Amino acid sequence: MKLAILGTRGIPANYGGFETFAEELSVRLAARGHDVSVYGRSNNIRYREKIFKGVKIAILPTIGTKHLDTVVHTLLSVCHALPRRFDCILVCNAANALFTIVPRLFGTPVALNVDGIERLRKKWGLAGRTYYHISEYLSTLIPNVVITDADVIRDYYWKTYQKRSVMIAYGSSCDRSETTAALDQLGVRPRDYFLYVSRLEPENNAHLVVDAFERVETPKKLLIVGDAPYARAYIERLKSTRDPRIRFTGAIYGAGYRELQSHAYAYIQATEVGGTHPALIEAMGAKNCVIAKDTPEHHEVVGDCGLFFCDSRDLAQKIQLTLADEALAERLRLKAWERAKNCYSWDAITEAYEKLFQQLVNGSPL
Repeated sequence: MKLAILGTRGIPANYGGFETFAEELSVRLAARGHDVSVYGRSNNIRYREKIFKGVKIAILPTIGTKHLDTVVHTLLSVCHALPRRFDCILVCNAANALFTIVPRLFGTPVALNVDGIERLRKKWGLAGRTYYHISEYLSTLIPNVVITDADVIRDYYWKTYQKRSVMIAYGSSCDRSETTAALDQLGVRPRDYFLYVSRLEPENNAHLVVDAFERVETPKKLLIVGDAPYARAYIERLKSTRDPRIRFTGAIYGAGYRELQSHAYAYIQATEVGGTHPALIEAMGAKNCVIAKDTPEHHEVVGDCGLFFCDSRDLAQKIQLTLADEALAERLRLKAWERAKNCYSWDAITEAYEKLFQQLVNGSPL
């Protein structure tokens, strides 16, 4: 099949979950013999080769502002894709629902991965929340199929819009890195740090993690990995902590990211908006002890293979518990890894997408 993936910042991944998803899926589909193109943004992708691991790269311009970056690039992408006659197009992000009408009008089947409930993010004002609310509704009308990555989000679309969706989870490579170059560069040792990974935006609760760790008695470090282009004031507030154990690394990708996931003492997931959070599944696949915020989405992913917290005091207690009971931490690492292998293998997820695309191309019932 000739396939295109639109709506992300592009690959090689250097931003967030959708980009990692696009890379992992496209590379595996290409390895299975499909002709795959991934569209990226000129203000984000510095990779200038036309092929990445067997995947064709299409870089297009955009307007790099908070409200226009995604929608302008996706509009250009669907127009660019039309004359290339793709068999099927995968569009990421519910914000792009309106633009799925373009390929549909020309007979190209379109799948839309909606991610989580974006309008709940605190970074959006009234205009942004309204746009996302409208886009949610349009996503139930225009594309051939809606893809959700968590049962919680699938249930939301059914209860809110009576829209059936196909649930395909996010994935993990389920392997650990034995190298430590990133750790050496940051001056930390294996199992000598707790890890938090996310875009540093308010609803991802990095401030809650900082507040909790300041209460914990341990010589171990807290590494906060991530950045955000439109949250400078919030990031400066985070960095105002006087705790020398808390370190802000900025965004780290690729081999360095895998090293940090593989050698952490425990991984902290504090997000409260969205579906399946990629870093959480990646932490489980790297055999991490997981401490996650008590939300339905996180319970769905982690099951009984981790610890859950409600607020900063509770998180501090859970961190202290893992420090006091190393055997518990080790048991949770193994359970999380087994769950990731059984439920979130990238190869199994690629097969699910491949089957879905083939059904769309053939016009088969879903």
